[in-house]
Amino acid sequence: MAKKTAHVSETPATQWLRAHRVEFTEHPYDYVDHGGTAESSRQLGVDEHAVVKTLVMQDQDAKPLIILMHGDRQVSTKNLARQIGAKKVEPCKPEVAQRHSGYLVGGTSPFGLRKAMPVHVESSILALERIWINGGRRGFLVGLTPTVLTEVLGARPVQAADPASAG
Repeated sequence: MAKKTAHVSETPATQWLRAHRVEFTEHPYDYVDHGGTAESSRQLGVDEHAVVKTLVMQDQDAKPLIILMHGDRQVSTKNLARQIGAKKVEPCKPEVAQRHSGYLVGGTSPFGLRKAMPVHVESSILALERIWINGGRRGFLVGLTPTVLTEVLGARPVQAADPASAG
């Protein structure tokens, strides 16, 4: 069970959220290697569909980008590439993703990135009432309204979920 009173020290993500006056709640949990959103949603008692993963990808020119996706869905790199006008999109290797984002894989947040990158969000995420997204450290999610992604972060809505991954 997640410790309800635990306070996580500041991360670049929480500093960014506070600097932009974004209201959020902190949700620490026990990080499990390769547990992913299934593990965090189970520990926090929230729907995995509302847990948003932050994925660092790159286009054919190795230019990095972020795609925010439902925890229970996979990204169709073909659909994503088509919608952003790229020839192809593929996940970055973990060490490359860390270099671009400044975060360890498993603790990547779209807020407070080391390097500015375009951020894309699966459009159906914006219809949710509340989301849980990484707060910049493994074992730490922040809860907020999804409008923050487009209105404050500037994420561009796309339809990139792989239809085969729908539950």
